Amino acid sequence: MAPQTKKSGKAGKQTKKFVINASQPASDKIFDTAAFEKFLQDKIKVDGRVGNLGDTITIQQVGEGKVEITAHNELSGRYLKYLTKKFLKKMQLRDWLRVVSTSKGVYELKFFNVVNDEADEDDE
Repeated sequence: MAPQTKKSGKAGKQTKKFVINASQPASDKIFDTAAFEKFLQDKIKVDGRVGNLGDTITIQQVGEGKVEITAHNELSGRYLKYLTKKFLKKMQLRDWLRVVSTSKGVYELKFFNVVNDEADEDDE
């Protein structure tokens, strides 16, 4: 008797929800969430094509400084982190902000901790 193989069919649609929380820099008026939302809509690739979102991916602002991405297909959180870093670089904010994953599907923009050592200043 031939060995039975499992069929690799998907049971249903897979929905993933991601949140990018930029409330801290948005409250300081250095991060524009509307421009970030537009950037994501322009740059996210679906099936190898830019601007092919359709009904599979929705991007919307939730509250002040939060962007929510809902995907009904395969979308990686690392890809969203990459695009967020790309936007920060474009806006010349990459030197002050970093992208940190606080929990599964949630990314947060935080300021770098800058600690001034008074001992270093006295040496000069």
